Amino acid sequence: MAFCNSPPSPPTQLPLGLLSILTLLSLSIHRPVTAVSVASTSIRLSIPRNPTPDVPIFREAPAFRNGNTCKTERIYIAMTLDSNYLRGTIAAVLSILQHSTCPENVEFHFLWSRFEPQVFFSIKSTFPYLKFKIYRFESNRVRGKISKSIRQALDQPLNYARIYLSDIIPAYVKRVIYLDSDLIAVDDISKFWEVDLEGKVLAAPEYCHANFTKYFTDLFWSDSNLAKAFEGRKPCYFNTGVMVVDVEKWREGKYTRKVEEWMTVQKQKRIYQLGSLPPFLLVLAGNIKAVDHRWNQHGLGGDNLEGKCRSLHPGPISLLHWSGKGKPWLRLDSRKPCTVDHLWAPYDLYRSYSHSLEE
Repeated sequence: MAFCNSPPSPPTQLPLGLLSILTLLSLSIHRPVTAVSVASTSIRLSIPRNPTPDVPIFREAPAFRNGNTCKTERIYIAMTLDSNYLRGTIAAVLSILQHSTCPENVEFHFLWSRFEPQVFFSIKSTFPYLKFKIYRFESNRVRGKISKSIRQALDQPLNYARIYLSDIIPAYVKRVIYLDSDLIAVDDISKFWEVDLEGKVLAAPEYCHANFTKYFTDLFWSDSNLAKAFEGRKPCYFNTGVMVVDVEKWREGKYTRKVEEWMTVQKQKRIYQLGSLPPFLLVLAGNIKAVDHRWNQHGLGGDNLEGKCRSLHPGPISLLHWSGKGKPWLRLDSRKPCTVDHLWAPYDLYRSYSHSLEE
């Protein structure tokens, strides 16, 4: 299911209510059958007249325009979309646009697991000029394949959508940046987009100093047939929340099936604890294009159990990532923020539900 959005003509500013109605009336929904073929149908939707407390209200972002040196090349970014992480998604999109030399060249491809009209209207009203499409990720693709991990959020089907990107996004997208919703960019995303993959299917920062063995259980390492998966490679940890993917190579190499095969093994034997990350590592660790660590200052959300505060790692920073249990918007709302959460706050367009009703 894909929602296509085209930016409105800039000279005329429509009231939000009218804009929402016109948008809705012109909306068509596409359900992908394959990467290159879609069937379309029209449906009638109810217009939400009032905001609801469970979906945040956001201030409208400025209209970001291209600089004089911009060409026509598009930058494609894929992210998941749901009401629980919407506040993070909004901040991430704002940060990317704000720091881009050519923000009008950025096209977002959002994946959601169910139709949430107010989430759509939040994106549309916050970023009226944003180029974006939304696709339905069918949760039954991973039904029976997900094993319980150490944190419930990691077990959500949408967390596995990144595995199926090549089956969902349009065929004209040959390369895509995949980003989690709990991050902000503080540099021009085109620099990450332009990384030379050198024939690899995926590029991401590698962390070879990390203890790689901890990402798998003793059962895995004690089984020689399983452990030989890394033969001929020097595997290093990488975070799948920030990566550049060659979509065609992923499709041609049948990497979705390879990741699914390890998910099947996990259902039979407990070989890891951490959701969708370990099967990626099993298939690709030691065989990716490593990029500068500045593009994923990760772990700012603490560990997966307590989410305690962490400091920034030394070195230059282009992207801040609150991977882990602690999310900056929740810690700021609790009035117990970590120091690094104040770096996220300037990109927060959220305004409280009660304040919105009073305006």
